[in-house]
Amino acid sequence: MITVSALYRHPVKGFTPERRDHLIVQDDGRIRGDRVLAFRFADAVEPVDDDGLDAWPKSGGLALMDFPSLARVSTTYDTETERLILRVEGRLLVDAGIDAAGRAELEDAVTDYVAKTPEAKALDRDGALPLHLIGDGRTSRFQDRARGFVSLHGAASVGVVDDAVSAPVDDRRFRSNIVVAGAAPWAELDWRGRVRIGDVVFDVQRPIGRCAAIMANPDTGERDARLLGVLTRRFGQDEATLGILLLPAEGGGVIREGDEVRVESE
Repeated sequence: MITVSALYRHPVKGFTPERRDHLIVQDDGRIRGDRVLAFRFADAVEPVDDDGLDAWPKSGGLALMDFPSLARVSTTYDTETERLILRVEGRLLVDAGIDAAGRAELEDAVTDYVAKTPEAKALDRDGALPLHLIGDGRTSRFQDRARGFVSLHGAASVGVVDDAVSAPVDDRRFRSNIVVAGAAPWAELDWRGRVRIGDVVFDVQRPIGRCAAIMANPDTGERDARLLGVLTRRFGQDEATLGILLLPAEGGGVIREGDEVRVESE
């Protein structure tokens, strides 16, 4: 039997996930509380149009793809108090609300942190600074794709990638909302039609093409595994791919760790 083994949301785009025992799938196909905030460059604080939808390209702000040291920053966001706490290896970096004064404190703390990392030179270009923390802390909108989507991958798929390299590879590298156990490696890439997770029915959309973010060790922030090449050369993929994108077929709902996962049609 295939079941949900882990659930994650990422309150701040590009920063570390929060593990949850349940997630609320919204009718619009996003996870409540996921990617509700983002640190954007000064010249990228407005969305771009993507076929009539607002899009926020990750190249326009802090993201693991270009700033792997973000992996060292642990994130806790309280949706009730709208307070964001960032820690680096257990040491408090900043604890502030997302009102105007709190945003300024968060922006300054994150700018100072990035300025001390190997990626600091990326802030030197015209238009990068000052960083702006944007988002209302409630609306999920800073996913990689304008349509949003819920992301899922199989633990067994990550397991065979882990076996293929010397560096540790776990689910956090792939930043999915849902991790499932009990499926064979890569089986999720062949799912078609609809998938039921607990009481929520999803339409399978497409596989997830991966970027350089997966090369960053989620504990150290170092690029210690060339996983894009591993996926294409070792596993024969035309494009580095792991996991799938889903959209709710009949409205949203709650999914929980331990829920059964059933592929209903192909």
